[in-house]
Amino acid sequence: MTVHIGAKKEEVAKVVLLAGDPLRAKKIALTYLTNPKLVSEVRNMLMYTGTYQGMQLTIGSHGMGVPSMGIYAYELFKFYDVETIIRIGSAGSYQEDLKIFDVFNIKETHGDNDFLKSIGGSNKRIVHPSPYIYDVLNQTAATMGVKLKTGLAHCSDVFYNPEGFDVLGVAKQNNYSVVEMESYALFATALITKKQAGALLTISDSFVSHEELSASERENSFNQMVEIALQSALHLKNYPVEGGKNNVK
Repeated sequence: MTVHIGAKKEEVAKVVLLAGDPLRAKKIALTYLTNPKLVSEVRNMLMYTGTYQGMQLTIGSHGMGVPSMGIYAYELFKFYDVETIIRIGSAGSYQEDLKIFDVFNIKETHGDNDFLKSIGGSNKRIVHPSPYIYDVLNQTAATMGVKLKTGLAHCSDVFYNPEGFDVLGVAKQNNYSVVEMESYALFATALITKKQAGALLTISDSFVSHEELSASERENSFNQMVEIALQSALHLKNYPVEGGKNNVK
C-alpha cells in the first residue's frame, strides 16, 4: 500500500490502463474485465484488477492535471512494479480534421511546466511515449480497422483560459494538435523510472467547431479507444521492460 493507493502489491497487474475519471474507470472495468475486484478506493480514485482474455489487467483512475498523474504513475511504477501504463482519456481538438470521437495516439507532448526537471530529468518540456507502446497502439488499431490520428499534444495546466485568449493562435504557433492535461507527467515519470507509457485520447470537444460531449457521454462513449487499449495490452503480456526508451528533446 502507498499513501494514495490502497491495493496490496500483488493485486496490481504489470499493465495498467488509467482514466482520469474514477467512474469511467469503474465502467470500463465492470464492462470488460472478468471477475473485476476493487483493489483500491483511497480518495475515491477507484482501481480494479481482473482478467481480459486471460491476461491479468488493472484499470484505475489518475485524476486531473500533471501533479495528480505524477503521483499515481510514480507510485504504480516505483512501488507496485508496474511495467506499462496506458492513459485512456479525453482531449480537445485544435484542428478542423480532428472530429468528436476520433481517437488520437500521442506522438509527443509539450508540458506547460518544469515537471520533468523537478523529478530529476532534463530541462526540456517535450517528452515522447515509449516507442514500442506507441507502435503497438497504432498497429493494434490498424488490425481493428481504425486509423488513429497522431501528433503533438499540448499538456496544459489551465482548463479555463482568460477571456480573449487566442487558443487556436497559440496552437498553430506551436503545432499542437490536441490539448489535454496529464500526458507530460505520465511520459516524464516513465522516463525517470525506466518504465513504459503511452496515451490514447478520444476527442471530446473542439475549439474549431465548438462541439463538446456531456459528462455522461465522456463516461460512457469511449468504447473504441478502450477496446484498442485493451487489445494492445494483450501484446504486452510477455514483453520485457525496455529500460526507459522514451525520447526527450
